Amino acid sequence: MTFLAGKPWADAVDRDAHPAGCPETVERACAAEGCRDFARSADLIEPDRINVHERWETEEALARFRGTGPEPAQAARIREAEVRAYRIAAVEAP
Repeated sequence: MTFLAGKPWADAVDRDAHPAGCPETVERACAAEGCRDFARSADLIEPDRINVHERWETEEALARFRGTGPEPAQAARIREAEVRAYRIAAVEAP
């Protein structure tokens, strides 16, 4: 299992517009083979932060989806990002 998690930053005026402009991307991701979860949200505290959460069954599934690339208008709004991939060997209830 591979998780992507992190925080892109956009100008505060674009921060809410980014997740609001993502429904097609989220729908495409959720319909993609191997996608277990995919979310974008405006941070509740930092006025310029967007939260990223993705969960994929395999790295191959993630790579297939990533090949489709972000929407150019959305990518243009991001001025910086700190997103990392986490490879998980086991999953269990807390």
